[in-house]
Amino acid sequence: MDSVAFFFTGALVAGGIYWFLCVLGPAERKGKRALDLSGGSISAEKVQDNYKQYWSFFLRPKEIETAEKVPDFVDTFYNLVTDIYEWGWGQSFHFSPSIRGKSHRDATRLHEEMAVDLIRVKPGQKILDVGCGVGGPMRAIASHSRANVVGITINEYQVKRAREHNRKAGLDALCEVVCGNFLQMPFDDNTFEGAYSIEATCHAPKLEEVYAEIYRVLKPGSLYVSYEWVTTDKFNAENEEHVEVIQGIERGDALPGLRAYSDIAQTAIKVGFEVVKEKDLAAPPAEPWWTRLKMGRLAYWRNHVVVQVLSAVGVAPKGTVDVHEMLFKTADFLSRGGETEIFSPMHMILCRKPIS
Repeated sequence: MDSVAFFFTGALVAGGIYWFLCVLGPAERKGKRALDLSGGSISAEKVQDNYKQYWSFFLRPKEIETAEKVPDFVDTFYNLVTDIYEWGWGQSFHFSPSIRGKSHRDATRLHEEMAVDLIRVKPGQKILDVGCGVGGPMRAIASHSRANVVGITINEYQVKRAREHNRKAGLDALCEVVCGNFLQMPFDDNTFEGAYSIEATCHAPKLEEVYAEIYRVLKPGSLYVSYEWVTTDKFNAENEEHVEVIQGIERGDALPGLRAYSDIAQTAIKVGFEVVKEKDLAAPPAEPWWTRLKMGRLAYWRNHVVVQVLSAVGVAPKGTVDVHEMLFKTADFLSRGGETEIFSPMHMILCRKPIS
């Protein structure tokens, strides 16, 4: 091979490696590069220790059943996974039913817009996003409804990311993000004209506590909709495989414990809500929500190679490989939960705070 051919071959290989490692972004939305993977608010040298700390919570299960311990537990989790979620999934940290003829991105947006349509808000009204993450749903909902959306998340790094995204999208006038615990929200009574939570209240140790807080900050007559993670009527606690799948989902997603679908409406009523509608959005004839996980297995393996290389050369923090492997295994548990229909991440409940 002459020197010119050798040079161009080398350049092509180097360019391919650079694209594979550095340019390739999430399947849905670019914005977080592999080179930028971090531990959120955790310093790089402490990522591995915090990963071990996260798993230590499961050795003391009673601690993740209390309101005092959950903020640390969930905050640690989202420091570890936020960058990986953004890079490998997108800015909306949730699932949605597949829609024939629509991309995953469009299906996600429609799932988000349905939430705000259900609570019937008008342009200019003030609504609450309970557990907003980096604000993917918030931006879709603000664009669709022109409501003023206030999001709350326990994680300071997510607040920073959400504000950056809001500014870049030109939506910072409609979207506000607050760092706080949704079990003790820093808002006055009767503040909001609507509220929604998309796969977020599953992190609460007791659903009653977060529902009571949402009830408190809503104005009388306002609507609240939530997409809840639940076990379905097909879950059998005596079935070892079922138990393995549910425990895998809990441990890989920072959940104090998954709730039964039958608990959701009872809890809402207990805190004072009127239940307007309840439906499992994952139930047939809805298209499977887990197909994106199964279709993305090649991407997971590709991304895992990227993470291993970046960690080996010191670009990604030590412990990033462990976190990514945990999420890969959790994706398998989620897929199994969906295929067996023992788990749903979108049990929808629509509630109203009574006027009197």
